[in-house]
Amino acid sequence: MQLSYIYILTNKYRTTFYVGVTSNLLNRITEHQNGTGSVFTKKYNLKDLIYFEEFTDINQAIAREKQIKNWRKDWKFNLIKETNPKLETIIL
Repeated sequence: MQLSYIYILTNKYRTTFYVGVTSNLLNRITEHQNGTGSVFTKKYNLKDLIYFEEFTDINQAIAREKQIKNWRKDWKFNLIKETNPKLETIIL
């Protein structure tokens, strides 16, 4: 069984979010941190992993990614704070 993940990256100021999906979370985050993950994350310097969810079905992960991408920033932040309550306040 191959696990899949959705994840949220941000910058050090917590002003921009990136929601992605992958089957190898460690490798994908390493790519983002090295500037090879995506043009968007490189442009906005999004390197901090602040949230992820694990799935056993890639289709569920893709559906969840699409759902979260359509959310407002404050909804995403509230989701993140549920599992990462010590995350410093974001500028909305």
